[in-house]
Amino acid sequence: MQIQDDIKTLYNYEAFARFIKMIHELREETISEMHEASSDTLQQVSGRIITYDQILQFVDWESLKKRHADQ
Repeated sequence: MQIQDDIKTLYNYEAFARFIKMIHELREETISEMHEASSDTLQQVSGRIITYDQILQFVDWESLKKRHADQ
């Protein structure tokens, strides 16, 4: 699959790691919003968290974070 090859290439760039770190931080902020969300907006907040999770899993954030930890 070409997208996986593209992600492997992007792994070499610190800028990509910073971008994905921002996604992780947005996920964490959204989780904190969940505690204050009304029942009407809870589904929307949950959907955003799921989206962030999917991106982080797709790019294997934990491996990327370790790879660029010293930079």
